[in-house]
Amino acid sequence: MEQSIDTSKTGEVISKKQRLTSRLSYSFGAFGNDVFYGTLSTYFIMFITTHLFNTGNQATNNRMISYITFIIGALRIVELVIDPFIGNAIDRTNTKYGKFKPWVVIGGVISSIVLLILFTNLGGLNESNPILYLVIFAILYITMDIFYSFKDIGFWSMIPALSFDSREREKTATLARIGSTIGASIVGVVVMPLVLFFSMNKNNGTGDANGWFWFAFIVALIGLISAIVVGIGTKEVDSELRKNKEQTAGIKEVFAVLTQNDQLMWVSLSYGLYATGINILNALQLYYFTFIMGQSTKFSILQTMNMIVGLVSVSLFPKLAGKFNRRNLFIGCIVMMLCGIGLFSVAGSSLALVLIAAELFFIPQPLVFLVVLMIISDSVEYGQWKLGHRDESLTLSVRPLLDKLGGAISNIVVGQIAVIAGMTTGASAASITPEGQMKFKIMMFAVPAVVIIIALFVFFRKITLTEEKHAQIVEELEKNWGKEVAQEVPSVSNTAVKEATISVTSPVTGTLIPLLKVNDPIFAAGSLGKGFAIKPTDDTIYAPFDATVRQLFTTRHSIGLVGDNGVVLLIHIGLGTVNLKGEGFVSYVTINQKVHKGDRLITFDDALIKSAGLDDTVIVTVTNTHQYEYVDFVGEPYRTFNCLDETILRLEHE
Repeated sequence: MEQSIDTSKTGEVISKKQRLTSRLSYSFGAFGNDVFYGTLSTYFIMFITTHLFNTGNQATNNRMISYITFIIGALRIVELVIDPFIGNAIDRTNTKYGKFKPWVVIGGVISSIVLLILFTNLGGLNESNPILYLVIFAILYITMDIFYSFKDIGFWSMIPALSFDSREREKTATLARIGSTIGASIVGVVVMPLVLFFSMNKNNGTGDANGWFWFAFIVALIGLISAIVVGIGTKEVDSELRKNKEQTAGIKEVFAVLTQNDQLMWVSLSYGLYATGINILNALQLYYFTFIMGQSTKFSILQTMNMIVGLVSVSLFPKLAGKFNRRNLFIGCIVMMLCGIGLFSVAGSSLALVLIAAELFFIPQPLVFLVVLMIISDSVEYGQWKLGHRDESLTLSVRPLLDKLGGAISNIVVGQIAVIAGMTTGASAASITPEGQMKFKIMMFAVPAVVIIIALFVFFRKITLTEEKHAQIVEELEKNWGKEVAQEVPSVSNTAVKEATISVTSPVTGTLIPLLKVNDPIFAAGSLGKGFAIKPTDDTIYAPFDATVRQLFTTRHSIGLVGDNGVVLLIHIGLGTVNLKGEGFVSYVTINQKVHKGDRLITFDDALIKSAGLDDTVIVTVTNTHQYEYVDFVGEPYRTFNCLDETILRLEHE
């Protein structure tokens, strides 16, 4: 019989087959999403500069290229302002097909069709009426970009909606990251072989407009099919928990979070500079192979290597971050990239040297992305600790905004570089003058290197949010949380709950230990409230009474409950386990979720905790102890208790 998961309080019933189908569909969606984005951000500009304008007048061609690349850059920057409103529209969506899937499908279909149209000259309108062409192009481009954003935001927002199981989310996200890595790389592998295959005139390795159209047709088809596969193959969980979510904030709130959360601000500045630098250099690599080396088809070799190296690089991140820490890993990555840029600048037409240099530049990129993503994630707790409120969605929205900003600036710069270096319609490697080559190399290597060095300087001087600092912040938030929530929760005498005596059972099976025997002075002294500890013999934490989840950090090693009976309870799994950064922990609930006694809250990998040299003791404290006249420990120490079976704490009011 096919096994299934039933998380009844969330309404989630998913069979193994459905889970696998959902993961694979979502992964294919990520593949198609990045095939599309890679084409849009890197190769579309190559088509514009080399094939769109061929009036016979080079000055006219250059002027039109300048106009159109400026339009692209300006529209992409404008679209950054539109993104929060797109998020609001998606968040307000409510259909029988779900909140996100309709936008993934609609956005994927429309953006793919419009992209294909943009890879044409609109029936010769670019030459017969250039001004009208620019107007129509601008309308088509912003339409395509907006619908792509609907798809992109909807797609990457789907993960929490596909499952409440954090382990399932991690598996889905991992497969999606693999799919997107392959998609982003493989489009570079096939771009020139496909263009040249469909071209009637090879044009010294640049192909012709017919070749670029059929390349775009394949990309558009992949984008369209992958969006439909996501719509058919995935299933959003239908639950009450998803009906009252915060709407995506506006641009003013995003700006406020940036300015008030200094660590988020500095990492954003550093990453924004870095993203601009790498986008420029990455986008110019095909130009280098085509117009400096005269070997455009060899670009496929580089992209194949990038795809393989990228997958390996992502898989090595946890070990590298653990061994060197994120700060040192970031610095090491930037140094390697600068070495790659230096070698690339003197590689000339040597394929071997170019490939080595390009890989030195590329290998660190997935690692830097993950380092920055982790720091931005940690800045959620940093902001909560510093500002007194949690801005999770706002904080995490920053990274994609910075990527888009870097891409927009890159589009403007690359178009101008192509004009300055003479790499436009009809150009070939033989036609590029030494002066043009020098200008190109300065813009391709020197400018990105300077920008990346500034990014490194900002990171080195201003980023202080290390893993250790984050762990301290989380521990402090945990210790203050109970006091803060206890002040918000009225005593039982002021509520509808009339129980004079309240019983608390153990949320996990194991051996009972008095709190004062716990190997932590804060807990042992009762500073976080009276309670007890359990040496676990099981790996699952259950709700000991009906309550609302009021605290659940991304590390998932602790959970805070506010009971319907007025009890504010902190359940802390292990000592020092915040340093595991969530590894080995799976949460089955979300903040503000209503739970009932016996509901599964968290599972943990006890063997992993012990192998890390950490204490696995589960600590349970009543953080609003002061609201009770008596809090008596009534269990028998050092005896094994089955969870939820026997009273261990008894709380009494006057």
